[in-house]
Amino acid sequence: MKVPHILFVCTGNTCRSPMAEGLFRRLTERQGKRWEIRSAGVAAASGAPVSQHTATVLQARGAYNKQRSAGLTGEQVAWADLILTMTSNHKFTVIRRFPESMDKTFTLKEFVEDDPKVLDIRAELGALESELQIKAALSERIGERELKRLDELERQLPDLDIVDPFGGSFQDYESCAIELERALHKLLVKLEEEERRGGG
Repeated sequence: MKVPHILFVCTGNTCRSPMAEGLFRRLTERQGKRWEIRSAGVAAASGAPVSQHTATVLQARGAYNKQRSAGLTGEQVAWADLILTMTSNHKFTVIRRFPESMDKTFTLKEFVEDDPKVLDIRAELGALESELQIKAALSERIGERELKRLDELERQLPDLDIVDPFGGSFQDYESCAIELERALHKLLVKLEEEERRGGG
C-alpha cells in the first residue's frame, strides 16, 4: 500500500508536528522518496512561525524550511492517506471532528509500535472493549472481572504520547526531537515494507 500523503498533527502546530514534518521529510528525501508530508494543529492559529527552539532543532539537522502553522481542516483530512498525531487526545479530537478519518488516524507511537507483547496486549484489549460495547448496547451486565481485566491491560500499555516541549528549555525540544526521530525511523521502515508489499 503506497502512502504518499502523510499529515502530522499536534495542538498549535509550532512545536511537535512541524518538527515531525521537517524531520520526516528530510529522512524520506535521503531515501529518495517522493511522499508528500504536511503538519497541522487542532487548535492552531494559521500563519504563525514555529517556535524558535523548534527552528533551531530543525536547522541543526538540515530539516528547516520556514514552516508556518496551519489549523486542521477537512480539506487536509481528505488529502491525507495517513494522519499521525502526537498524543491520544489529538487522535480523539481528529476523529471526533472528522469521523471519516477513523481508519487512517493513529498516534505516531501507536502506528509504529513493533513490540510483539504490546501488540498482543492491544489485540486483547480491543477484543475486550468490543465485547463490553456489545454488552452495553444490549443492556447486559458488565462484570467486575471484565472491568478489572480492562484496567490491567490498559496499565500494561506504553505511553502513546510525544511529550510537549512548549514553553520548555532548548534541551526539552532536543529531547522531543530525539523521541520523534526514533519513531520516525520506525515509520519509514513500516511504510517502505507496506510499499513493497503493495508493489508501489
